[in-house]
Amino acid sequence: MASSVPEDGASAAAAAATADPAAAAAEAPGRRIVVAVDESEESTHALTWCLANVVSSSGGDTLVLLHARRPRPVYAAMDSSGYMMTSDVMASMDKYAAAVSAAAVGKAKHICAAFPHVTVETMVESGDPRDVICDATEKMTADLLVMGTHGYGLIQRAFLGSVSNHCAQNCKCPVLIVKRPK
Repeated sequence: MASSVPEDGASAAAAAATADPAAAAAEAPGRRIVVAVDESEESTHALTWCLANVVSSSGGDTLVLLHARRPRPVYAAMDSSGYMMTSDVMASMDKYAAAVSAAAVGKAKHICAAFPHVTVETMVESGDPRDVICDATEKMTADLLVMGTHGYGLIQRAFLGSVSNHCAQNCKCPVLIVKRPK
């Protein structure tokens, strides 16, 4: 009965992974934690809370700052008041949306700078935040999604919808919703 012995460390890790999946998961690098960020105070609080309470202080975790940029509304070439939507106006609207996204992500990165043991990545996607967040967490096989909540009441949620509620129901990974203290 012959047995083969792996010659390099990578092969040894692969052999151990096939022998004991639980041991391989324990040796895997840290978690991939997605934090949904926008320009709100609730988002800032959720990120700060996550850094203080969820992210491992020993390092190894990767924090992905995800910003969902709402798509530009579609306007007719001329609205009811006779205003023409030129390409310059549309370009200006796109530039403003990009500036808002950059400011939200920049603010979040600044907060993360105080935690040098955390690897920080950023991602800006365009679309409905509910769909963008759920799709992105699934694509990157996130271990956890952390997001804030605006604390809308029942009636406001019915009219405006709740991104956090949608994500809690539809994301394939665990979702942690951080409420801002009053």
